[in-house]
Amino acid sequence: MRTNTNKQAGGAADLSTADQPGPTEWGAGRVGVGPWREEHPDQPVPQDERYDPTLLAEGDSRNVVDAYRYWTREAIVADIDSRRHSLHIAIENFENDANIGTVVRTANAFAVDTVHIVGRRRWNRRGAMVTDRYQHLQHHATVDDLLAYCREQGLTVVAIDNTPGCVPLETAKLPRNCLLLFGQEGPGVSEEAQDAAVMTCSIAQFGSTRSINAGVAAGIAMHTWIRQHADLNDAW
Repeated sequence: MRTNTNKQAGGAADLSTADQPGPTEWGAGRVGVGPWREEHPDQPVPQDERYDPTLLAEGDSRNVVDAYRYWTREAIVADIDSRRHSLHIAIENFENDANIGTVVRTANAFAVDTVHIVGRRRWNRRGAMVTDRYQHLQHHATVDDLLAYCREQGLTVVAIDNTPGCVPLETAKLPRNCLLLFGQEGPGVSEEAQDAAVMTCSIAQFGSTRSINAGVAAGIAMHTWIRQHADLNDAW
């Protein structure tokens, strides 16, 4: 299992271990690392081609785990590509794109193969926190185009919605070669997409709201697939 070498950000001295800031961008204080010679004064500057000379000289403040500090974008993508999961994610983008950035960021965290945007090509990337640079994205103009891709790639489509007759996600066995399909905030997964899915899974709710935010629902569903199929020894 990889060793987490992330530095804990500074905080109040009386914080318990459980209350300490998280390992990446959550903590207070400086984001990232400074120039290599300042961070590692007793070590030679790496000559490995994975390292970016500019980042080594000036520091690295990107939203990446410490194992990727100073690496070029291409090297990071190549390393993730060597261990991406067979899970694909699709989200319909016909009316608004409020959740796509969150979906992309979560997909990157789980090393999802590809995020598919169905409908409008443009979406607000702010919520992705620059993770779209490291995550494969693909656009499909229509649901039919997406379904044709799934047939070509041997991907089983599973829709995530809370319509009557859904299979509870908590008890469902998700296919390994799977595309999880999410709809718009409000209308949910289109009828055309649900008809093409092998099943539609719902997320158990216990409060008053009619639905869960699509970005949150995507994270829950992705993690369900991870629990069933990922090798946790590969996690950071």
